[in-house]
Amino acid sequence: MYFENTGIEDIVADLLILDEVMLEHDLVRAGQWDYERVTYDKKYVIKDGTYYLRIFGYTKDGDVDKRDAIMNLKKPVIGKHYYPFGVEYGEDENFPKSLLKDCQATLEAVHKALQPYNMNKA
Repeated sequence: MYFENTGIEDIVADLLILDEVMLEHDLVRAGQWDYERVTYDKKYVIKDGTYYLRIFGYTKDGDVDKRDAIMNLKKPVIGKHYYPFGVEYGEDENFPKSLLKDCQATLEAVHKALQPYNMNKA
């Protein structure tokens, strides 16, 4: 399920800033990257399963491996992990309201924290 109108999808920022700000909000990049893309994950383990709030990013300028990339963030998504298949993002998934509320709060905090660094200011 995608989160609409968060403002996250309009952010363009330096990779090093993103790594720092995302980590402050429990969104971890870890090994989820290649030379042009990154994924920041916040993991939730609750009684009915494991969920991931994900923020994807891509670069048109720079290289993630060299840590000199300018990243364009995409629309955040929440998904449920199914062992051994992976994370499903389908609209037919049922997400607990408390989980969605926490995700919204996280996204609002990240959006606010990244505003001073957003290179996409109109």
